[in-house]
Amino acid sequence: MEFFRIRRDIPFMRHALVFNIISLLTFLAAVFFLATRGLHLSVEFTGGTVVEVAYAEAADVGKIRSTVEKLNFGEVQAQNFGSSRDVLIRLPVRGNIRQADVVTQVFASLCSAEGGTVATRQEKSPKGDIEDKQVCEAKGAQPVKLQRSEFVGPQVGKELAEDGAKALIFVIVGIMIYLAIRFEWKFSVAAIVANLHDVIIILGFFAFFQWEFSLSVLAGVLAVLGYSVNESVVIFDRIREAFRRYRKMNTHEVIDHAITSTMSRTIITHGCTQMMVLSMLFFGGPTLHYFAVALTVGILFGIYSSVFVAAAIAMWLGVKREDLVKSGAKDIDPNDPNAGAVV
Repeated sequence: MEFFRIRRDIPFMRHALVFNIISLLTFLAAVFFLATRGLHLSVEFTGGTVVEVAYAEAADVGKIRSTVEKLNFGEVQAQNFGSSRDVLIRLPVRGNIRQADVVTQVFASLCSAEGGTVATRQEKSPKGDIEDKQVCEAKGAQPVKLQRSEFVGPQVGKELAEDGAKALIFVIVGIMIYLAIRFEWKFSVAAIVANLHDVIIILGFFAFFQWEFSLSVLAGVLAVLGYSVNESVVIFDRIREAFRRYRKMNTHEVIDHAITSTMSRTIITHGCTQMMVLSMLFFGGPTLHYFAVALTVGILFGIYSSVFVAAAIAMWLGVKREDLVKSGAKDIDPNDPNAGAVV
Protein backbone atom coordinates (compact mmCIF):
# COMPACT_ATOMS: atom_id res chain seq x y z
CA MET A 1 0.00 0.00 0.00
CA GLU A 2 1.35 3.41 -0.99
CA PHE A 3 -0.02 6.94 -0.67
CA PHE A 4 2.44 8.17 -3.24
CA ARG A 5 5.54 7.11 -5.14
CA ILE A 6 8.60 9.30 -5.55
CA ARG A 7 9.94 8.88 -9.08
CA ARG A 8 13.35 10.41 -8.50
CA ASP A 9 15.61 9.26 -5.65
CA ILE A 10 16.21 11.84 -2.93
CA PRO A 11 19.96 12.32 -2.31
CA PHE A 12 19.88 11.70 1.45
CA MET A 13 23.49 10.53 1.64
CA ARG A 14 24.73 13.76 0.04
CA HIS A 15 23.90 15.46 3.37
CA ALA A 16 24.82 12.51 5.61
CA LEU A 17 27.86 14.24 7.13
CA VAL A 18 25.86 17.31 8.17
CA PHE A 19 23.12 15.24 9.78
CA ASN A 20 25.66 13.00 11.50
CA ILE A 21 27.26 16.07 13.06
CA ILE A 22 23.81 17.23 14.25
CA SER A 23 23.19 13.75 15.68
CA LEU A 24 26.54 13.77 17.47
CA LEU A 25 25.86 17.18 19.03
CA THR A 26 22.38 16.09 20.13
CA PHE A 27 23.80 12.86 21.56
CA LEU A 28 26.52 14.73 23.49
CA ALA A 29 23.94 17.19 24.85
CA ALA A 30 21.84 14.27 26.11
CA VAL A 31 24.89 12.67 27.75
CA PHE A 32 25.74 16.04 29.36
CA PHE A 33 22.26 16.39 30.90
CA LEU A 34 22.33 12.78 32.10
CA ALA A 35 25.70 13.36 33.76
CA THR A 36 24.88 16.74 35.33
CA ARG A 37 21.16 16.52 36.14
CA GLY A 38 20.54 12.77 36.20
CA LEU A 39 17.21 10.98 35.90
CA HIS A 40 14.31 11.79 38.18
CA LEU A 41 13.69 8.20 39.26
CA SER A 42 10.27 7.19 40.53
CA VAL A 43 9.55 5.53 43.85
CA GLU A 44 9.65 2.18 42.03
CA PHE A 45 13.43 2.59 41.69
CA THR A 46 14.33 4.68 44.73
CA GLY A 47 11.90 3.11 47.19
CA GLY A 48 9.33 4.99 49.25
CA THR A 49 5.63 5.37 50.00
CA VAL A 50 2.80 6.04 47.56
CA VAL A 51 -0.50 7.41 48.86
CA GLU A 52 -3.56 7.88 46.66
CA VAL A 53 -6.38 10.12 47.94
CA ALA A 54 -9.67 11.24 46.39
CA TYR A 55 -11.29 14.61 47.11
CA ALA A 56 -14.99 15.45 46.95
CA GLU A 57 -14.14 18.46 44.77
CA ALA A 58 -11.25 19.43 42.49
CA ALA A 59 -8.04 19.11 44.49
CA ASP A 60 -5.51 21.92 44.99
CA VAL A 61 -2.27 20.06 44.28
CA GLY A 62 -0.08 22.93 45.47
CA LYS A 63 -1.89 23.10 48.80
CA ILE A 64 -1.64 19.33 49.22
CA ARG A 65 2.09 19.38 48.52
CA SER A 66 2.76 22.18 51.02
CA THR A 67 0.61 20.44 53.64
CA VAL A 68 2.53 17.17 53.38
CA GLU A 69 5.90 18.98 53.24
CA LYS A 70 5.23 20.35 56.73
CA LEU A 71 5.56 16.78 58.04
CA ASN A 72 9.27 16.84 57.06
CA PHE A 73 9.26 13.48 55.31
CA GLY A 74 11.60 14.78 52.61
CA GLU A 75 10.88 15.62 48.98
CA VAL A 76 7.15 15.35 48.27
CA GLN A 77 5.71 14.63 44.83
CA ALA A 78 1.99 15.31 44.33
CA GLN A 79 0.09 15.13 41.07
CA ASN A 80 -3.41 14.54 39.75
CA PHE A 81 -4.12 10.92 39.00
CA GLY A 82 -6.94 10.07 36.60
CA SER A 83 -9.08 13.13 37.36
CA SER A 84 -8.83 16.56 38.99
CA ARG A 85 -10.16 15.08 42.25
CA ASP A 86 -7.70 12.17 42.50
CA VAL A 87 -4.18 12.89 43.76
CA LEU A 88 -1.12 10.65 43.94
CA ILE A 89 1.46 11.50 46.62
CA ARG A 90 4.96 10.03 46.62
CA LEU A 91 7.30 10.17 49.60
CA PRO A 92 10.91 8.98 49.91
CA VAL A 93 12.01 6.14 52.16
CA ARG A 94 12.09 6.94 55.87
CA GLY A 95 14.14 4.35 57.72
CA ASN A 96 13.02 5.38 61.22
CA ILE A 97 9.25 5.43 60.56
CA ARG A 98 6.95 2.55 59.60
CA GLN A 99 4.97 2.85 56.38
CA ALA A 100 1.65 2.60 58.24
CA ASP A 101 2.63 5.54 60.44
CA VAL A 102 3.65 7.61 57.40
CA VAL A 103 0.30 6.98 55.72
CA THR A 104 -1.60 7.76 58.95
CA GLN A 105 0.21 11.07 59.45
CA VAL A 106 -0.18 12.13 55.81
CA PHE A 107 -3.91 11.37 55.73
CA ALA A 108 -4.47 13.06 59.10
CA SER A 109 -2.68 16.16 57.87
CA LEU A 110 -4.71 16.30 54.66
CA CYS A 111 -7.93 15.73 56.58
CA SER A 112 -7.09 18.51 59.05
CA ALA A 113 -6.36 20.89 56.16
CA GLU A 114 -9.94 20.28 54.96
CA GLY A 115 -11.36 21.00 58.42
CA GLY A 116 -12.11 17.39 59.26
CA THR A 117 -11.05 14.74 61.75
CA VAL A 118 -9.91 11.18 61.16
CA ALA A 119 -12.08 8.34 62.42
CA THR A 120 -11.89 4.57 62.03
CA ARG A 121 -14.71 2.57 60.50
CA GLN A 122 -15.18 -1.08 59.77
CA GLU A 123 -15.89 -1.69 56.08
CA LYS A 124 -16.14 -4.76 53.89
CA SER A 125 -13.25 -5.24 51.48
CA PRO A 126 -13.73 -6.41 47.85
CA LYS A 127 -12.81 -9.90 49.05
CA GLY A 128 -15.59 -9.84 51.64
CA ASP A 129 -13.37 -9.37 54.71
CA ILE A 130 -14.15 -6.81 57.40
CA GLU A 131 -11.33 -4.25 57.69
CA ASP A 132 -10.65 -1.12 59.70
CA LYS A 133 -10.47 1.89 57.41
CA GLN A 134 -9.55 5.49 58.15
CA VAL A 135 -12.09 8.07 57.05
CA CYS A 136 -12.08 11.86 57.17
CA GLU A 137 -15.30 13.31 58.61
CA ALA A 138 -16.28 16.99 58.36
CA LYS A 139 -19.86 18.11 58.97
CA GLY A 140 -21.29 14.75 57.98
CA ALA A 141 -19.30 14.55 54.73
CA GLN A 142 -15.99 13.08 53.63
CA PRO A 143 -13.93 15.86 51.96
CA VAL A 144 -11.03 13.49 51.29
CA LYS A 145 -10.82 9.69 51.08
CA LEU A 146 -7.82 7.40 51.40
CA GLN A 147 -7.95 5.18 48.32
CA ARG A 148 -4.78 3.11 48.68
CA SER A 149 -1.22 3.13 49.94
CA GLU A 150 1.85 1.21 48.80
CA PHE A 151 5.41 0.87 49.99
CA VAL A 152 8.47 -0.02 47.89
CA GLY A 153 11.59 -0.84 49.87
CA PRO A 154 14.99 0.44 48.75
CA GLN A 155 16.22 -3.10 48.10
CA VAL A 156 13.26 -3.79 45.79
CA GLY A 157 13.88 -0.50 43.99
CA LYS A 158 17.54 -1.40 43.51
CA GLU A 159 16.61 -4.80 42.10
CA LEU A 160 14.14 -3.20 39.68
CA ALA A 161 16.83 -0.80 38.45
CA GLU A 162 19.32 -3.65 37.95
CA ASP A 163 16.74 -5.82 36.16
CA GLY A 164 15.83 -2.90 33.91
CA ALA A 165 19.48 -2.37 32.96
CA LYS A 166 19.88 -6.09 32.24
CA ALA A 167 16.78 -6.07 30.04
CA LEU A 168 18.20 -3.14 28.06
CA ILE A 169 21.54 -4.91 27.56
CA PHE A 170 19.89 -8.20 26.52
CA VAL A 171 17.75 -6.38 23.94
CA ILE A 172 20.80 -4.63 22.46
CA VAL A 173 22.86 -7.84 22.27
CA GLY A 174 19.92 -9.73 20.74
CA ILE A 175 19.46 -7.06 18.06
CA MET A 176 23.17 -7.15 17.19
CA ILE A 177 23.18 -10.93 16.81
CA TYR A 178 20.00 -10.90 14.71
CA LEU A 179 21.25 -8.22 12.30
CA ALA A 180 24.70 -9.79 12.00
CA ILE A 181 23.11 -13.09 10.99
CA ARG A 182 20.45 -11.65 8.68
CA PHE A 183 22.60 -9.02 6.96
CA GLU A 184 26.24 -8.27 7.78
CA TRP A 185 28.23 -7.06 10.78
CA LYS A 186 28.44 -3.51 9.36
CA PHE A 187 24.67 -3.25 9.43
CA SER A 188 24.63 -4.67 12.95
CA VAL A 189 27.02 -2.00 14.21
CA ALA A 190 25.13 0.74 12.34
CA ALA A 191 21.76 -0.31 13.78
CA ILE A 192 23.05 -0.54 17.36
CA VAL A 193 24.68 2.90 17.16
CA ALA A 194 21.38 4.29 15.83
CA ASN A 195 19.35 2.55 18.56
CA LEU A 196 21.67 3.74 21.32
CA HIS A 197 21.39 7.21 19.80
CA ASP A 198 17.59 7.00 20.23
CA VAL A 199 17.75 5.64 23.78
CA ILE A 200 20.28 8.21 25.03
CA ILE A 201 18.29 11.07 23.51
CA ILE A 202 15.08 9.85 25.20
CA LEU A 203 16.93 9.66 28.53
CA GLY A 204 18.41 13.10 27.82
CA PHE A 205 14.92 14.58 27.42
CA PHE A 206 13.86 13.04 30.74
CA ALA A 207 17.01 14.34 32.45
CA PHE A 208 16.68 17.87 31.02
CA PHE A 209 12.99 18.33 31.87
CA GLN A 210 13.25 16.19 35.03
CA TRP A 211 10.27 14.09 34.00
CA GLU A 212 9.67 11.11 36.24
CA PHE A 213 11.40 7.96 35.01
CA SER A 214 9.29 4.96 36.04
CA LEU A 215 8.93 1.32 35.04
CA SER A 216 6.36 2.28 32.40
CA VAL A 217 8.89 4.69 30.85
CA LEU A 218 11.50 1.93 30.83
CA ALA A 219 8.98 -0.26 29.01
CA GLY A 220 8.56 2.57 26.51
CA VAL A 221 12.32 2.78 25.95
CA LEU A 222 12.50 -0.98 25.31
CA ALA A 223 9.56 -0.68 22.90
CA VAL A 224 11.37 2.11 21.03
CA LEU A 225 14.41 -0.14 20.64
CA GLY A 226 12.35 -2.79 18.88
CA TYR A 227 10.40 -0.23 16.88
CA SER A 228 13.50 1.60 15.69
CA VAL A 229 15.33 -1.56 14.64
CA ASN A 230 12.26 -2.59 12.64
CA GLU A 231 12.57 0.56 10.52
CA SER A 232 16.30 -0.05 10.10
CA VAL A 233 15.69 -3.65 8.99
CA VAL A 234 13.21 -2.47 6.33
CA ILE A 235 15.77 -0.02 4.92
CA PHE A 236 18.60 -2.56 5.10
CA ASP A 237 16.45 -5.09 3.27
CA ARG A 238 15.77 -2.57 0.51
CA ILE A 239 19.50 -1.83 0.30
CA ARG A 240 20.25 -5.52 -0.22
CA GLU A 241 17.50 -5.77 -2.81
CA ALA A 242 18.81 -2.67 -4.64
CA PHE A 243 22.35 -4.07 -4.67
CA ARG A 244 20.97 -7.18 -6.40
CA ARG A 245 18.88 -5.30 -8.98
CA TYR A 246 20.98 -2.27 -9.87
CA ARG A 247 24.58 -3.27 -10.48
CA LYS A 248 25.48 0.06 -12.08
CA MET A 249 24.58 2.08 -8.95
CA ASN A 250 27.26 2.95 -6.41
CA THR A 251 26.71 2.61 -2.67
CA HIS A 252 25.43 6.19 -2.20
CA GLU A 253 22.86 5.77 -4.95
CA VAL A 254 21.72 2.37 -3.67
CA ILE A 255 21.13 3.72 -0.16
CA ASP A 256 19.31 6.79 -1.51
CA HIS A 257 17.09 4.54 -3.64
CA ALA A 258 16.36 2.22 -0.69
CA ILE A 259 15.33 5.08 1.61
CA THR A 260 13.27 6.84 -1.07
CA SER A 261 11.40 3.65 -1.96
CA THR A 262 10.34 3.18 1.68
CA MET A 263 9.14 6.78 2.23
CA SER A 264 5.45 6.02 1.65
CA ARG A 265 5.58 2.96 3.90
CA THR A 266 7.38 4.96 6.60
CA ILE A 267 4.77 7.74 6.56
CA ILE A 268 1.84 5.31 6.74
CA THR A 269 3.34 3.11 9.47
CA HIS A 270 4.76 5.79 11.72
CA GLY A 271 1.87 8.17 11.12
CA CYS A 272 -0.67 5.59 12.30
CA THR A 273 1.48 4.60 15.27
CA GLN A 274 2.04 8.22 16.26
CA MET A 275 -1.70 8.92 16.20
CA MET A 276 -2.26 6.07 18.64
CA VAL A 277 0.57 7.24 20.88
CA LEU A 278 -0.70 10.84 20.85
CA SER A 279 -4.14 9.61 21.90
CA MET A 280 -2.50 7.97 24.92
CA LEU A 281 -0.52 11.16 25.57
CA PHE A 282 -3.58 13.45 25.58
CA PHE A 283 -6.31 11.15 26.87
CA GLY A 284 -4.49 8.38 28.75
CA GLY A 285 -4.12 10.32 32.00
CA PRO A 286 -1.07 10.57 34.27
CA THR A 287 -0.53 6.79 34.33
CA LEU A 288 0.29 6.63 30.61
CA HIS A 289 1.55 10.19 30.16
CA TYR A 290 5.31 9.68 30.42
CA PHE A 291 5.10 6.29 28.73
CA ALA A 292 3.52 8.06 25.74
CA VAL A 293 6.11 10.86 25.94
CA ALA A 294 8.94 8.33 25.73
CA LEU A 295 7.29 6.64 22.73
CA THR A 296 6.66 9.97 20.99
CA VAL A 297 10.27 11.11 21.33
CA GLY A 298 11.54 7.63 20.42
CA ILE A 299 9.39 7.27 17.29
CA LEU A 300 10.36 10.69 15.93
CA PHE A 301 14.07 10.16 16.53
CA GLY A 302 13.78 6.53 15.42
CA ILE A 303 12.67 7.61 11.95
CA TYR A 304 15.49 10.14 11.81
CA SER A 305 18.16 7.73 13.06
CA SER A 306 17.18 4.92 10.69
CA VAL A 307 17.76 7.23 7.71
CA PHE A 308 20.52 9.59 8.76
CA VAL A 309 22.36 7.52 11.39
CA ALA A 310 22.01 3.80 10.64
CA ALA A 311 22.16 4.05 6.84
CA ALA A 312 24.90 6.69 6.96
CA ILE A 313 27.08 4.70 9.36
CA ALA A 314 26.69 1.60 7.17
CA MET A 315 27.93 3.73 4.29
CA TRP A 316 30.88 5.10 6.33
CA LEU A 317 31.80 1.54 7.33
CA GLY A 318 32.17 0.73 3.63
CA VAL A 319 29.26 -1.61 2.98
CA LYS A 320 29.35 -2.81 -0.61
CA ARG A 321 27.56 -5.11 -2.97
CA GLU A 322 29.87 -8.06 -2.30
CA ASP A 323 28.97 -7.96 1.42
CA LEU A 324 25.33 -8.81 0.73
CA VAL A 325 25.14 -10.50 -2.67
CA LYS A 326 26.95 -13.64 -3.70
CA SER A 327 28.09 -13.44 -7.29
CA GLY A 328 26.81 -16.18 -9.56
CA ALA A 329 24.92 -17.01 -12.72
CA LYS A 330 21.60 -15.86 -11.29
CA ASP A 331 22.96 -12.41 -10.44
CA ILE A 332 21.30 -10.57 -13.34
CA ASP A 333 20.05 -7.00 -13.58
CA PRO A 334 16.40 -7.23 -14.72
CA ASN A 335 16.68 -3.72 -16.22
CA ASP A 336 19.72 -4.58 -18.32
CA PRO A 337 18.58 -5.04 -22.01
CA ASN A 338 21.58 -7.34 -22.60
CA ALA A 339 20.86 -9.53 -19.57
CA GLY A 340 21.12 -13.21 -20.49
CA ALA A 341 22.64 -12.60 -23.93
CA VAL A 342 25.12 -15.17 -25.15
CA VAL A 343 27.85 -14.39 -27.70
